[in-house]
Amino acid sequence: MCKILNISRQTYYYQAKPIENESDLEEIVQEEFIRNRKAYGTRKLKKCLAKRGLQLSRRRIGRIMKRRGLTSTYIDRSF
Repeated sequence: MCKILNISRQTYYYQAKPIENESDLEEIVQEEFIRNRKAYGTRKLKKCLAKRGLQLSRRRIGRIMKRRGLTSTYIDRSF
């Protein structure tokens, strides 16, 4: 079947590795947030975590940030 679809067997049988503990994930998100000077929101954190090999949705990162009380700093526009 893999030959017909022109994909490797490794791709066909691939399963993402689940993260063992939710608190570990929260620690990683908080660590990345602090490392980026508390300036990153969910979208930028998602990209940073993807570089580290973690695939999380923006909404899940947002829920973790809300639970931990993490809010990003931002500067108001001045005209």
